[in-house]
Amino acid sequence: MLKQKSKSQHLAAISLIVMAAGFIATIPIPQSLWKTILQGGFEAGLVGGLADWFAVTALFRHPMGLPIPHTALLPKNREKIIAKIISMVEQDWLTKESIREKIDTFQFSEKLFSIVNKEIHAQPVKKNIITLIQHLIKKIEIKMIAPILEKELKTFLENIDINYYFPLLVDQITIRKYDEKTLDFILKEIDDWAQKESTKQKLGGMAVEMIENIKADGFMQFALRSFSNLVNEEKLGHMIQNLILKGVDSYRDPFNQNRQTLLSHINNKLQTIKRDEKIYEELNQFKLQIIANWKPAEKIIDFLSEFQQKAHDFVEEPSFYDEYILPLVIKSLNEFKENPDKTKQLEAWVKKQISSFVDRNHSKIGILVKENLDKLDTKTLINMIETNVGKDLQWIRVNGAVCGFLIGLILVGIKALF
Repeated sequence: MLKQKSKSQHLAAISLIVMAAGFIATIPIPQSLWKTILQGGFEAGLVGGLADWFAVTALFRHPMGLPIPHTALLPKNREKIIAKIISMVEQDWLTKESIREKIDTFQFSEKLFSIVNKEIHAQPVKKNIITLIQHLIKKIEIKMIAPILEKELKTFLENIDINYYFPLLVDQITIRKYDEKTLDFILKEIDDWAQKESTKQKLGGMAVEMIENIKADGFMQFALRSFSNLVNEEKLGHMIQNLILKGVDSYRDPFNQNRQTLLSHINNKLQTIKRDEKIYEELNQFKLQIIANWKPAEKIIDFLSEFQQKAHDFVEEPSFYDEYILPLVIKSLNEFKENPDKTKQLEAWVKKQISSFVDRNHSKIGILVKENLDKLDTKTLINMIETNVGKDLQWIRVNGAVCGFLIGLILVGIKALF
């Protein structure tokens, strides 16, 4: 651009020099019609070239540095020119309506789908998405979430209907035969206890003590004394021990009538419990008391912190993006493409957001132009304008000299003719 400006200036200067040289060269020539016509042409060309030089120069600076009135028009009117430029940009070239019309012609959804399909497989995009997800995971405030989860968990437990779940629990005791298993467990414990030597001794000692403490008169007292003389503590303990073991063995037999009667009695009691309102009240009070005294916040924080770290590490695994994020994005895009309504909604939403952005920031276009122009000092701004339009302005000077020359020839020729 600078080279073109320099060439144009040289050409304009050359045209002016040619006219001046031509005028000077015709002075010594003897007087004749052709001298008069030719000298008149060079004279008019020199006047026209000088006049256009003055006019072009006066736009940008004072000619020859002289403060001639109505010269250096651009520097003097810098603020007006900038204001007019801003006005043209905002009100003529880049109006809100023109921008909206241009926005309406774009198909943002197609371009968006195309960009996403192209870039979603790129390594930088993959890395940035993983980094973003990890950043979001780490930004989660566990201590702020823990009280909310604690409250929701307690509310959920408080709303559990005991009247619904307790009968189901009682029925499971019978269905899973927990009553029989419990009875067998108790019988086993009794059997283990009864087989111990210490148990035999304790039972014998208790029996002897009870016999000695029995108060009786006459024949009964004589019979008790005779019985106590025949048996001792060890024999009595052994006898009682055998009785207990035999009783336990009989109750272990699934076909034993006593066992069946006991289990039937237990089952009847369980069915009765299901209809006992006091038990439900007690269970509800017990449940509420336990929940009120329960402080799970610390455990929740520990659990969430561990889960947060595991999630952060899981996202970093090479398979995470390819197996989870990529299929999800592709599936979502395909759903949008296959659903015209969703595509239209997306298109309308994007255009609405861009139009809203333009409405909110349209005034900033002029501010931006003004800020950029204000960054330039007057000399730099004039040089930029002169550089961009100087070529055409210099041609005005050339045209002025040439046209003046031709018009001078014509006018002097007409004068000479008449």
